Amino acid sequence: MERYEEEEYLACCGSTQFAKEMVKASPFASVHEAVAAARDIWFNKVGVNGWLEAFSAHPQIGQSPSPNHPTAAAQWSKGEQSTALATATTSTLQVPHTAFSSSARTCYSHTKLSLMRALMCVCVCCRNYLDWNARYRHKFGFIFLICASGRSTAEILADLKKRYPNRPIVEFEIAAQEQMKVTELLSVKKAEEDRVSIIGGHLTKTSESSFGKTSQISTRTRPPITTHVLDVSRGSPAAGVEVCLEIWKGNHPRPLFGEPDVGGWVIQGSSTTDGDGRSGQLMSIVDVVNPGIYRISFNTGKYCPSGFFPYVSIVFEIKESQNREHFHVPLLLSPFSFTTYRGS
Repeated sequence: MERYEEEEYLACCGSTQFAKEMVKASPFASVHEAVAAARDIWFNKVGVNGWLEAFSAHPQIGQSPSPNHPTAAAQWSKGEQSTALATATTSTLQVPHTAFSSSARTCYSHTKLSLMRALMCVCVCCRNYLDWNARYRHKFGFIFLICASGRSTAEILADLKKRYPNRPIVEFEIAAQEQMKVTELLSVKKAEEDRVSIIGGHLTKTSESSFGKTSQISTRTRPPITTHVLDVSRGSPAAGVEVCLEIWKGNHPRPLFGEPDVGGWVIQGSSTTDGDGRSGQLMSIVDVVNPGIYRISFNTGKYCPSGFFPYVSIVFEIKESQNREHFHVPLLLSPFSFTTYRGS
């Protein structure tokens, strides 16, 4: 499969680091392989600055794309925003299968009436969205990103308001996940249209199986269970922390409090946190995660020898009804305390 240049990858994700890493990893045998590589690069190799660069590639409502952003990426953004306007009605502005990072600019419409109706709707809907997006950007430092699928502006605005109270570190992770969804959608869309693929190369015209592979792409953007570590005593990510993920496979359905559990835990994967405090991939990217009791452990004694905790283990349960959900289990650590929560 043909190798592509950085500009073609930048047209799908506005991070220069992402584009460079994709060039190094290419060529790819299939769209599925390319998307899997893109996820790994985005979540495990692209740093904070790369994420912010990609976020900034999305123009705000009413603004033209920055001249610093690739032309192809700008055309994608313009085309998708035009589609949003073209599907607007007097009550809602429907968003197509892409990011509502900041939608609604001058667009093409088949008739003057539909154009007028779209613009009237956008003026009303966007005024409120602009206000909230300004608040969001002031708090978090980047524009609101969400991968929308046929939702109205009212629904998208509701999501913005729901996410606004998040802590910055939590919202940063969510925005990165939304950006990856957009990257995947754009690459698969291009591949399905049999154009020059940005990520996965081109689809062959003679093999129906090539098209079948696109439908088998996992809907997840990363493994079902992820983590990161923050050193709250220093106010920065904790790099170099060894992390291990296990699942309970003992004789009892679940580990019993106060009972020995030797031999009951089976390792799923291990890694070490990078400069951003994120661990590498601890398990495979699958649509459906096995329900059960999981344990994620951190070698805190090695990271902070003078601290109170030689290691920290967090045990949690994934139920059958939750097997398609994402579980982000971070550790916020200081020498004499730690806390955790379930993120998304």
